[in-house]
Amino acid sequence: MTRAIVTMTIDDAEHYSPEERAAIVASYPAHEREARAKGIPTLGSGRIFPVEEDSITCAPFKIPAHWPKINGLDFGWDHPAAGVQAAWDRDSDCWYVIKAHRAREQTPILFAPAVKAWGAWVPCAWPHDGLQHDKGSGKQLAQQYAAAGLKMLKDNATHAPQPGEPEGSGGNGVEAGLMDMLDRMQTGRFKVFANLDDWLQEFRMYHRKDGRVVKERDDLMSATRYGLMMKRKAIVQPVQQSARVQQWQALDSEVGI
Repeated sequence: MTRAIVTMTIDDAEHYSPEERAAIVASYPAHEREARAKGIPTLGSGRIFPVEEDSITCAPFKIPAHWPKINGLDFGWDHPAAGVQAAWDRDSDCWYVIKAHRAREQTPILFAPAVKAWGAWVPCAWPHDGLQHDKGSGKQLAQQYAAAGLKMLKDNATHAPQPGEPEGSGGNGVEAGLMDMLDRMQTGRFKVFANLDDWLQEFRMYHRKDGRVVKERDDLMSATRYGLMMKRKAIVQPVQQSARVQQWQALDSEVGI
C-alpha cells in the first residue's frame, strides 16, 4: 500500500479573497492558527520548534559576498541523505538556510554533485557517524563524500569549545543544538528561504513523543543543526588569484579527510 501525506492550507482555498483569508486566520486563537490555517498538526508531546512559520521564512535573495557560508550534511540510505547550505549575517548574527536537498538510496558519488553545485569551495559539516567505516571499501563515510568532491571539514560536527579548550571538546549533544536553533527562531536570528518546501515540511512535522525527539523525517533538520553547530568554520568565497579555476587542496588546515 502506498501512503502519502497531503497538506492543504487556507491559501489553497481560492474561493476566498486574500482579505477574507486574513480575517479568518485572525479569528483563530494564536496557538491554533498554524494547525487550522496550514494543516500543521500538533504531534506527540509537542512540536520541537513551536514558532509560527511566517516568523522564520523570507523571500529568497542574493546572498552578499561578505557573508560566510557552510553546508550541513546528514548521511542516510534507507532514510534520505540530506544537505543544507546556510549563510551567516555576522552583523546581525542571523542564520539563513538558503538551500536544501535530500535523496534516498544514493551513494556519495551520486549525492555529492547536488551539494557541490552550490559551490565547491563551501566547507561541509558532518555528523559523528561519518567516522564509521564502509564494510566494502573500508573507508570512512566522510572520506567517501570527500572523494566525491565535497570539501569536508577535518573533524565531525561539535559545539564550539569553551575559551582555552581544544577544538572538538564542545560535545555534540542534540538538545543543545536544538535549543540554539529554537532560541534563534524566537529572537529573529534564524531565517529560511520560503521556497525550500522539503525543509519546511520537516519543520512542521518535527516533534517529540514522551519528551524524546522522534527520529523520523528529520534529515534536513539534522543537517541544519550540524551546519549551525559548526558556524565558526563558515567561510566567504576565496578570491581567485588567477583566471585558472583554483582547486581546493588537502593542505587546507580545516579540511583534508
